[in-house]
Amino acid sequence: MESESTNQVSRITRFFRRISQVYQQLLDTWTPYSIVRWIVTVALLAVYLVRVLLLQGWYIITYALGIYHLNLFIAFLTPKIDPALHDDNFDDGPSLPTKSNEEFRPFIRRLPEFKFWYSATKAIVVAMTCTFFEVFNIPVFWPILLLYFITLFCITMKRQIKHMVRYSYLPWTRGKTIYHGKEDSGKVIQANPDQ
Repeated sequence: MESESTNQVSRITRFFRRISQVYQQLLDTWTPYSIVRWIVTVALLAVYLVRVLLLQGWYIITYALGIYHLNLFIAFLTPKIDPALHDDNFDDGPSLPTKSNEEFRPFIRRLPEFKFWYSATKAIVVAMTCTFFEVFNIPVFWPILLLYFITLFCITMKRQIKHMVRYSYLPWTRGKTIYHGKEDSGKVIQANPDQ
């Protein structure tokens, strides 16, 4: 009796482990195709918004989705090591250059692009799923939510842009400056034939 129950638990565990492996393999396959991933996510968001507009409801879910996406976006724009919180005496790995003559260091995000995409897409799928249940259709006056979201977005982005200006960083890597040698003079230099 005990071996049968252990065998069933083992089968269930193997089944879910296999599903997890297939899912991870699918994510690994999608990793290099960032433009395609984002196009699919934007299309999924458009389908969600059309569904909400046609159903005339689920505005609270849409508002929560917008706030969550704003939170992800701010984490995407923020450096992993915040210069405002960083103590100059304590070296905690790579940091943003503060002077023009410092060594180039790439921008390291608090939230990497893939995790940003993955979290945003999962949130859209969860929000879409919520639109199939009437319990989540809480009646609200949607123009107030829209006005509040726009205000929150503007205030948050203003603060983020001020932070970027104050600590002189851009949330994307411009690449290291490439120095080119002198122009070719056209002279042919022969190798020493004696060697």
